[in-house]
Amino acid sequence: MEEIDGDPFLDDPEAEATDDEITDEAIANDEASVLRAEIADLKDRLLRALADTENLRKRAERDRRDAELYGATRFARDMLSLHDNLDRALDNVTDAVREAAPGLVEGLELTRRELLNAFERNKIQPVEPRPGDRFDPKLHQAMFEAPVPGTKAGDIIQVMSPGFTIADRLLRPAQVGVSAGGPAMPSA
Repeated sequence: MEEIDGDPFLDDPEAEATDDEITDEAIANDEASVLRAEIADLKDRLLRALADTENLRKRAERDRRDAELYGATRFARDMLSLHDNLDRALDNVTDAVREAAPGLVEGLELTRRELLNAFERNKIQPVEPRPGDRFDPKLHQAMFEAPVPGTKAGDIIQVMSPGFTIADRLLRPAQVGVSAGGPAMPSA
């Protein structure tokens, strides 16, 4: 084999330095791009964590508001039977009972009024449809349907018990009878 004299790459000390510089520069560039990628990844993770924290804060605030507004729902449903019993008791008071026990009747009326005041303080509102109102399935529960002359189908003809809402949610629908319309005309 023949030796190669005068090869500029083998004899030039600057050529070796250039290769080392390129290698050092390439390593530095690789390290910088790795660091940039790591910074971008950390920045992305930070932004995601901040967004998650904000979503959690909003969810907790919504849950707190719901608990404040609707936390008494179960208790309120239990109290509706008390309201119904007081109404039934007062509906069955006759004039004779009023004369015989005026204090008892007055106590029942005051108790009912105080119960309604407590309902109002807790955003519990009655749903009290009247005969002639339109049936609304979001607020009313049809207990029966009957043909009634002079009414349109879907009109309320009787109210059995009032309904109640708590804030904007239905607690119990009003129980009503609904008209099926007037009786069919006999064909001639």
